[in-house]
Amino acid sequence: MTGRQDWKNQDRVPRFLIICLLINVLLIPFFVRDVSARVYIDISSPGFREIPVAIYEFIGPSEGRRIADIVRDDLQFSGVFSFVDRDAYIETPLPVFDSRNWLPLGVELVLKGSVTIDSDEVVVSVYLFDVVESRKILQKKYSARKRFVRILAHSISDDIYKRVTGEDGVFRTKIAFIGERNKRENTYLMDWDGKRLRNTGITGEHLLRPHWSADGAKLLYSAVRGKQWGVFMLDFRKRKERLLFRSQGINIAGDFFPGGTTFVFSSSIKGTPDLYLFDINRKKRKRLTRWLGIEISPSLSPDGGKIAFVSDRAGTPQLYIMDIDGRNLRRVTHEGNYNTAPVWSPRGDRIAYSGRINGKIQIFTVKLDGADALQLTERGNNEEPSFSPNGRFIAFTSDRDGKKAVYIMRANGEGKKRVTPKDMRAFGPSWSPNKIF
Repeated sequence: MTGRQDWKNQDRVPRFLIICLLINVLLIPFFVRDVSARVYIDISSPGFREIPVAIYEFIGPSEGRRIADIVRDDLQFSGVFSFVDRDAYIETPLPVFDSRNWLPLGVELVLKGSVTIDSDEVVVSVYLFDVVESRKILQKKYSARKRFVRILAHSISDDIYKRVTGEDGVFRTKIAFIGERNKRENTYLMDWDGKRLRNTGITGEHLLRPHWSADGAKLLYSAVRGKQWGVFMLDFRKRKERLLFRSQGINIAGDFFPGGTTFVFSSSIKGTPDLYLFDINRKKRKRLTRWLGIEISPSLSPDGGKIAFVSDRAGTPQLYIMDIDGRNLRRVTHEGNYNTAPVWSPRGDRIAYSGRINGKIQIFTVKLDGADALQLTERGNNEEPSFSPNGRFIAFTSDRDGKKAVYIMRANGEGKKRVTPKDMRAFGPSWSPNKIF
């Protein structure tokens, strides 16, 4: 059964969509000078160490300090950079540079900038200097309206991260999640650091974790409406929510395939839950498994060629992998009697999941052959991991402070940080791709 309906709360939707669209159209750098494409560090190297950085308050109006502080917070969470206190700076904040002022402090990079405001437009010039090689390695100018200053600052952070590591940053990405206030569940979006929280207006008697399309233009999710589980798709471009599949029993959405026209899900339409594919254009489903027990939580590999899922065929819930045609089935987890919620790393080399140990649910990562299982959390119950698009961070649900909330951490388990409001029960995080329509 399929259908279509407009979003509820239509007065909110256009503003929300405009904000999302302006993220991509207003932050256009109009002068760029990238002196070299050399990558400065290999953050995957066992010998990696943090790079000491000096970040000045940007010259100009008060926005200069705010922007510099946002950049500092972004880079600090990345685990790639360490910082020298501003009280130790002896050089002018003007865009001049002498490496001799910094070598005694052990500083390797120096960031300076200036801010000007013309009516509602903020213009920021940024200069990044390499102390060791005594040269400027990045010079760039940014422009945005005042209301998008945070996004502008995140763009600066992304460019610095990319310049130093050769990898895309995540500072302009978003996290979708389910938030509950006053016993009402809604789907929310927020920046990666929890700021600029937005209610999409999507609600239901029950909601489960959303899943992004590869282009960031759609969300796929399950909701109970009218006492029936359905799989829905939210299309940001069309400003429409579409019912894709509904039946008796439980229907739980999994991932989109890379093209965005097919997805995987689990359904108990035939009795016990099995895995299915669903072609959105043809409105057809294809059954993938026929186990008499439970097979749920499907997660697609980045190339769409394999599925990780949970099955009780060994007697307890464990993680398995199979090809998309059902071949080459193999078990991944062998430790513990309850492992669930698998999600692939963007590189496709590891799977994060939730597992029970000592009576609590914790987050682990493991190689595809089941080797090198690493426990990343310890306090409280922690579940529903979701990788950032560069694979360096993980969002997850935790009740470590008494109420379920969304946290983020580095992929090695360090730097745990709550990112949802304290007055909200929050769960089911899903990290967006770098590209947001």
